[in-house]
Formats: sequence, C-alpha cells, structure tokens
Amino acid sequence: MLTSNEVMAFLATADADAATLFYRDRLGLRLVADTPFALEFELGELTTPLRIQKVEAVVAAPYTALGWRVGNIAEAVEALEKRGIAFETFAGMEQNALGIWDAPGGARVAWFRDPDGNLLSLTQLPPATAESGGPPASPAS
Repeated sequence: MLTSNEVMAFLATADADAATLFYRDRLGLRLVADTPFALEFELGELTTPLRIQKVEAVVAAPYTALGWRVGNIAEAVEALEKRGIAFETFAGMEQNALGIWDAPGGARVAWFRDPDGNLLSLTQLPPATAESGGPPASPAS
C-alpha cells in the first residue's frame, strides 16, 4: 500500500538553534522550513525530507537513527571533521584512526552524534552491493 508514497525521516531536538547550526552549517543540509513544531531540511537531491521535531527533551536511541550512503567514507569523514564533527568509537569494535569500522560483509561505517545525542552514520557499501543498489551484506548500521 505505501510503496508508491514518499517517505519522511524524523528526528527530535530540544534545542532548535543548535540543531539548525548542526544540520545546516556543519552537515550542509538546506533548511526549508522552521515552524513552531519542527525544522525541515532537504536531504540533497533526494525527495525525502528530514523533519526534526521540536520537543521538550530528547531521549536518544542507543542505535543509529539516521544514516547516509557515501561513495568514499574516508573522504566524507575527513570533510565532516574539518566542519567540527567528532566521530564515535565503540568498545569492542575495531575502528581505524578515523573511527571507521569494516563490517564483515564489506560495508564500512562511521558514526557521529548531533547536538541532541541522536546517533547518525555514514556507510560505504562494498563495490558489488553499491553497483546493484542493494542493501549491505550485513546489518552494518
């Protein structure tokens, strides 16, 4: 029933000003609306909007809430670090100096947080998977 409808991505913020600076100025997303209820950003050339709901308090999930597929994860991490983004490292996961984890199925993943603690990720799919447009071979993010 919903396969022909556009999807929307949602997060939450308790500090709309900090979220605006983070998503617009650090990540480079275009702010298209700032209403009393939410911020709305354009996710590049995708038709999927990102709505960041304005709430009193955010309880960030302990898992990835939103992620982006990238062609070259090392370049993407380095570019975001230059914009003030700090990448997470997790105990028990072998991550390189940039915080990139090589998943068993060949995907490469790095995580960072927004000002409200929402866990975000970058994922570089393995070449065969990236060309087919299919999901990564393992649940990397």
